[in-house]
Amino acid sequence: MHALTAFLLLAFALCLVLTPLCRDLFLRFDIVDHPDELRKFHLKPIPRIGGIPIVLSYAGAMGLMLFFAPAGARLSIQHSTLILELVPAVAIIFLTGLLDDLLTLKPWQKLGGQLLAASFAVSLGARISLSNGHPGSLWITVPLSLLWLIGCTNAVNLIDGLDGLATGVGLFATTTTLIVAIIQGNLGLAMATAPLAGCLLAFLRYNFSPASVFLGDSGSLTIGFMLGCFSLIWSQHTGTLLGMAAPLMALALPLIDVSLSIGRRMLRNKPIFQGDRGHIHHMVLARGFKPRDAALILYGVSALAAFLALLQSFTSYQFRGLILLVFCALVWTGVNYLGYVELSAARKTLTHRMVLRVLKEEIYMQELTRSLAAANSIEECWQVVRGACHDLSFASVQMLLQDESYEATFLNRLNDHSWKLTVTLGKKGHLILTRVQDSSSPRHMMVVLDHLQQTIRAREHLLLKSKTNREAVVATGAA
Repeated sequence: MHALTAFLLLAFALCLVLTPLCRDLFLRFDIVDHPDELRKFHLKPIPRIGGIPIVLSYAGAMGLMLFFAPAGARLSIQHSTLILELVPAVAIIFLTGLLDDLLTLKPWQKLGGQLLAASFAVSLGARISLSNGHPGSLWITVPLSLLWLIGCTNAVNLIDGLDGLATGVGLFATTTTLIVAIIQGNLGLAMATAPLAGCLLAFLRYNFSPASVFLGDSGSLTIGFMLGCFSLIWSQHTGTLLGMAAPLMALALPLIDVSLSIGRRMLRNKPIFQGDRGHIHHMVLARGFKPRDAALILYGVSALAAFLALLQSFTSYQFRGLILLVFCALVWTGVNYLGYVELSAARKTLTHRMVLRVLKEEIYMQELTRSLAAANSIEECWQVVRGACHDLSFASVQMLLQDESYEATFLNRLNDHSWKLTVTLGKKGHLILTRVQDSSSPRHMMVVLDHLQQTIRAREHLLLKSKTNREAVVATGAA
């Protein structure tokens, strides 16, 4: 225990000294993050090099302890050296983040670096266990482990949008892992997490609102990746896939945020790597909270998640299901409180009544397509158009196509609020539609009109040919 305390304090002291030194050095060379009044609202340029002092302090504390600690306190877990397993992977993820901070990498380049780092970690043993005593099929455990590591890495990176938020959330998750490792007697995991906790605590001194230094991608990616690795090692102690529940709770806030971000952007049909102002911290700010208060509120959320993670790890099996249900209920309540429009629209769309309505509209559209395709003359086309306009509750419709005019009235009661719409049909045609404002408006009205327009325009030459042939037959009969 004394060695752990010394390890944590050593990393804390190193980071407390190195952070302002690195900050001032980068300020002198103007390597800073400039405000853009779009997504970056800090008042002055601020260095985003947090990964450098954190990694240097962690490596320095690790090196000093490895050099001075007795052989019995060396970092080991499951008869393998943990630090040697993580060094290559952490180095890759750190360099990826640092290059992005300095050169601004493309999303696929960042993802490539993350995948390479995750592959190193998984190949060296950081892997999900499916059942106690059985490593499970590599075809299952390897993809799941890669997905977990990349998810954790990006989760902490995406939540780094508020002074001190990612650092504080990472500190809660690291402290939770450290407590579990100590209670479980997992010396290797405890010695690996202790210096990270010290580094994050010291860095928070300069990163909390108002921040004088940012984590940057070199910091947020590295923290997220290391926490992902530690979570896999934590779960291996249980030996079951359910053991991932507690680490997932410890990282709940960033993981929920990245899941919501991907889901929202998919629902809006936008690239998942495209930034926006819909992250959890943005939604809390939109509720009227100041940045410092928003960070403290989310710290409280992280503390509650950490508490549930500890309960999940140390309570008896019959209560773990209940804890998981409580956790899910709290997540559901919190996400609903944030008021995401995309999720509200998705819930409404997926209701039984709405699904049947969409199905009904799709059936109608397919029948309309077949009817238009079967129309071999302008008169037959008009009958289809007339029926569609009646279904759409228009008051009247007039169709002019190839110098032939057709008209139908469905409702004589017009008022001052009625309106008229003209839809072009090819080069020599149009529809004139009138409608009473207070009449019911089918949701698919504009879709049907657009479909009518496109289909008739596409068949215009066939309808013209039919008209020409008919006129030729009439002329021959008259002769």
